Amino acid sequence: MRIPVFGTVIDERYVRHRYRATSMGSVAGGLAAVGLFWYRLTVNGIWSWDLLAVAITIAAVKWAFMTWYHFTD
Repeated sequence: MRIPVFGTVIDERYVRHRYRATSMGSVAGGLAAVGLFWYRLTVNGIWSWDLLAVAITIAAVKWAFMTWYHFTD
């Protein structure tokens, strides 16, 4: 499969690399949010509900898309 974009042609390897990079970025963001939440909880004793919400949102969206692609692909 070849995708024309702005006069150049992008093949499926580019698209797969982009998907992988986005997936790894979301995992890294989720782990960073969980790590910062855990640090603030253990060191300062503060529950950072905003960081917990970010981590849960990242995980929920990732699982929702994994489920969607599993059943529709």
